[in-house]
This record gives sequence, structure tokens and C-alpha cells, in this order.
Amino acid sequence: MATTYVLDGERIRTLEDFWRVMGEAVNGPGGYFGRGLDSFGDCLAGGFGTPDDGDFTVEWRDHARSRQALGHEETARRLESRLARCHPTQRPSVAGLLADARAGRGPTVFDWLVEVFEDAAPGVLRLR
Repeated sequence: MATTYVLDGERIRTLEDFWRVMGEAVNGPGGYFGRGLDSFGDCLAGGFGTPDDGDFTVEWRDHARSRQALGHEETARRLESRLARCHPTQRPSVAGLLADARAGRGPTVFDWLVEVFEDAAPGVLRLR
């Protein structure tokens, strides 16, 4: 029988909230399940608390609230942080993404997370 991990969208207002809520859903209070998009993808691929056979789902309840909270404003906040620490050769690209986010265009943090789910563990995410 598949294991289901439940994310409470009411508790996800920032990307940091997502990491905490996801970690707790899989590995209990204070649990780790990635703190960046790459590490999150690695965790979804297995070996970090999910069943060894990969038979699990993640049910993201009230995801519409999370989608709104992880929208362009949160995306701009994350990109501002990335711009401050990225390699100089990456600054023009990140600055362009930041300008788009500030203008309400382009993919959002929510979109990034859904994409990682789809790439690393196709079919496990259930948006409710």
C-alpha cells in the first residue's frame, strides 16, 4: 500500500516554509527533505525517508493558498537572494528572471517545486 505524505498548504507561505513542512511530513518534526531545488529532487528520488520501493504520494492540500503565497513576490525575493550570491557570469540571467518576477511574469517558486516533483518523481504529487 502506498504511503501518503500530506502537506498543509495553509502552513506554506514562503519557500522556507515549504522545506520545513515537507521535511516534517516525510521525516517528522525537524525532519529534512531538501533545502534547495537540487537536494529536494535528490530526496524525491529516494533514500531520504520515502519507501525504498518508491511507492508514495504527496498530497498538497489547499495548494491554491500555497500557489498564491509562492507566487511572483516570493519568486522575486528568492531571486534577489540568488543574485546577491551567484557567479558574476550568471548575474545577467538571474537579473532578467528577477525583472520578470517583479513584473508578474514567468515561472514562480510554486512552479519550480511542481517541476521538481514532475522531474524527480513523476506522478507522486496530488494537488488538492
